[in-house]
Amino acid sequence: MKGTLYLIPTTLGDSAISSVIPADVVVLLKQIKFFIVEDIRSTRRYLKKADKSINIDELTFFELNKHTTVQQKSSYLNVVRKGNNVGVISEAGCPGVADPGADIVAAAHQQNIKVVPLVGPSSILLSLMASGLNGQSFAFHGYLPIKSGERAKAIAQLEGRSIREKQTQIFIEAPYRNNHLLKDILAVCNAKTKVGVACDITLKTEFIKTKSVAQWKGSLPELHKKPTIFLIQG
Repeated sequence: MKGTLYLIPTTLGDSAISSVIPADVVVLLKQIKFFIVEDIRSTRRYLKKADKSINIDELTFFELNKHTTVQQKSSYLNVVRKGNNVGVISEAGCPGVADPGADIVAAAHQQNIKVVPLVGPSSILLSLMASGLNGQSFAFHGYLPIKSGERAKAIAQLEGRSIREKQTQIFIEAPYRNNHLLKDILAVCNAKTKVGVACDITLKTEFIKTKSVAQWKGSLPELHKKPTIFLIQG
């Protein structure tokens, strides 16, 4: 009998486990012995923080990142086929959303393995919930182009799409480029376009604010090296 593939949420930063991770998830963590993870070191820290009684040395970790081959991803599920439950833990809060965990989930479906998503913090959904922008129709685009000319063009296209489809456009940036991206958004978008900024979500330093482009100018938040979600709606 096959095991189950559990998609296990993590904290979005150094917040208390009890404030963002349900107690049932912590109980399950203590029972699973095999994990497919994006980063082994941070996963070890997370497990010990979740429950100090977890014996890390008894666990088996399979690393999943951009260097993992298709063959390796498929082989990671061998232990599930042998009847073991396996947990997927990413660096993105919720596995499978904007992270490589989606590849493992796809392989699990192909192999008729049961997949169970567990409740936890998603920075994308939390930012949308708190933005006041359209939560009925929205799209997440990941990272925009790095080159300034291409990025400006991408921002203009997303603004146009948000106007045509009345749809919230959501995207992210490498934390050390956040300030530059916000300045580009304000330079490209119309004065009335609404811009949401959600920074350090679920942490004590959490900052979430939606203003028009005109209202943002002259009062920009400091976003350098802080995990941030950007949302726009024209």
